[in-house]
Amino acid sequence: MTGVLVAFVGLLGLVIGSFLNVVIWRLPRNESLARPGSHCPRCSAPVTPRDNVPVVSWLVLRGRCRSCGARISARYPLVELLTAVVFIVLAVHFGARAVLPAYLYLAAVGIALAAIDLDLHRLPDRLTLPSYAVGAALLGLAAAYDGTPWPFVRALIGMAALFAFYFLLVLIQPRGMGFGDVKLAGVVGLYLGFLGWGALLVGAFAAFLLGGCFSIGLLMFAGAGRKTKVPFGPFMLAGALLAVLIGERLAHGYLHVTGA
Repeated sequence: MTGVLVAFVGLLGLVIGSFLNVVIWRLPRNESLARPGSHCPRCSAPVTPRDNVPVVSWLVLRGRCRSCGARISARYPLVELLTAVVFIVLAVHFGARAVLPAYLYLAAVGIALAAIDLDLHRLPDRLTLPSYAVGAALLGLAAAYDGTPWPFVRALIGMAALFAFYFLLVLIQPRGMGFGDVKLAGVVGLYLGFLGWGALLVGAFAAFLLGGCFSIGLLMFAGAGRKTKVPFGPFMLAGALLAVLIGERLAHGYLHVTGA
């Protein structure tokens, strides 16, 4: 069952990743996600089904448009591969549990948000805000299926707590963080709170640790200055993924070592 699940989820990730490429490009520009169909941005030639197979088509075309030879960014197959890999990792981690679809959704929307934030330093409300409702519905259904309501209650508390924490940070230092990060924090808190207090704390801490390390690296090796703007959304989402996978174990290990 696990092998079949992993194979199915991996293929699903490739397909979802292909759609995420459309979302990443069109949604911030307020373009329709459905029309027109995929086409070359240089010559406007439509992308045929044979040239729209995730990863494979890019490799066959050697990263160029079949019609005009324009370069096709390597980001397209990378997003597809990343989505498939994260989906597989989550499937192995959770197995065939009712909660798996909720975290697959988080992975998909998280990859799109991270890419957009890297490009434009924005976290679009059109992705973030619906994730509250979708996440609550999927996690609520999983809790009801398992007959354990407390994780869902804890998820709602985690959502409110992390949202309030980031909101306070923005009030204290408005130049250091945007309100888009605050809205994303509530979504992250919802998902991590469902797993446990340890996951919530690890995810919150990991975001700042990862972001801080990256910023130090830019200062030391890339000539960045103190005023260089670094989008924080990708680090929030990377920290969340880390916490989903090993957050509870890290928290329990810390408590064991410290004797707390």
